[in-house]
Amino acid sequence: MIVTLSEFKQFLPEVGNSTSADTALTAQITRSESIIARYLGFPDINVSGVHGPTLDAQTYTFHLDGPSSGDALTLWAPIRPIVSIASIHTDINRQYTSDTLIDASQYTFDGHLGRIYLDPISATKIFNTGFRNIKLIVNAGYTSSTASPELKQAICIYASQLQRNKAIQGRTSISGRGGSVSPAPFTFPPEVKQILQPLRNYGAIL
Repeated sequence: MIVTLSEFKQFLPEVGNSTSADTALTAQITRSESIIARYLGFPDINVSGVHGPTLDAQTYTFHLDGPSSGDALTLWAPIRPIVSIASIHTDINRQYTSDTLIDASQYTFDGHLGRIYLDPISATKIFNTGFRNIKLIVNAGYTSSTASPELKQAICIYASQLQRNKAIQGRTSISGRGGSVSPAPFTFPPEVKQILQPLRNYGAIL
């Protein structure tokens, strides 16, 4: 998880020092982070008990059609932040054999932006353009220590809203003190969207 249980509890002062709900609160964090990961554009995975999108750093394999910028020396990865790059192959025959591997000494990358740059002087290959011409294996995502305070803030805001609304989820009216009120629809909070907007992966469409 990106947010620890103790960090989340700071947004739920009503919980206090009680540990009776720790299991439920931990599950709420996990579910909220998965929903936010989908909003940011992280792909579904099925590894190590993770089923669906996750913010936690994972290894992904992508088959790309080429550099979206039109620059044969610059590749925009479909995910960010990039932690490390395991390998890049550029192969018009889509076999990704050893002779199509781009040596790590011939490129650099900006993990925050998710961009990979071939060295124009030392590179012996370019990023080919064509259906699945590039095979990219990267480790990407966040850890509790690398996630920004803004990202943790967004997770906590959203998770605390979901936690507090459990009792009235799906109800169209709430009765009390001789009257009733209609709760507002539980949508993705605008303040959370505002925080997350700069962190979205390229091509995210939600």
